Amino acid sequence: MANGRQNRDHLERRKQQAPGLVASPTSKRYFDPRLGINVVRVLPGDHYVSQQPDELIVTILGSCVAACIRDPETGIGGMNHFMLPQSETGDWGNISATMRYGSFAMETLINDILKSGCPRERLEVKLFGGGNVSTGRVRVGDMNGQFALNYLKYEGIPFQASDLGGPYPRRIHYNPRTGKVDRLLLRRKADTEYLKQENEYRKRLPVEMKSGEIELF
Repeated sequence: MANGRQNRDHLERRKQQAPGLVASPTSKRYFDPRLGINVVRVLPGDHYVSQQPDELIVTILGSCVAACIRDPETGIGGMNHFMLPQSETGDWGNISATMRYGSFAMETLINDILKSGCPRERLEVKLFGGGNVSTGRVRVGDMNGQFALNYLKYEGIPFQASDLGGPYPRRIHYNPRTGKVDRLLLRRKADTEYLKQENEYRKRLPVEMKSGEIELF
């Protein structure tokens, strides 16, 4: 019994220390007087689940993808913000990266919502992001978006809506209580300033792949 408890504690510590992926929200929370609602901004590598009736979840996406998932009966839901790291060979979406980042991001968000009592078949899923906003021959955004679609297909989870790919970053406003998503394409040159955090996150990922492990269970 003691060994089992020690193993679970060890896995939990490893999960909490997984680089670039945050199991508990470090997101910015504030009140928006214009909208008259509390706002939680999800940062790259993070996720957040809301059980409050007056919260709006917001993120800004370049190449990253966000899954907006909720229980339509209770209004409990949340959002993640993730990217597959680039391998040493320069490839995106390799098996190791997918398991260590993409699957972790999706499973963590889904499991947190299921813990509220929502049956798996009731999940309402919407996908956004995966913009090809960086220069180079590899379409990074497409790879991230395709991973999210493949993950849902392999897990047998249908999705209700998606807005993936294209040349522009996006701002996403998600209300889990209603399921409404407002998507704004960021077309102006000045809008790229919003992507600083995502770019810093992307640069960290190859290093973090070497220094950390993620346990999936």
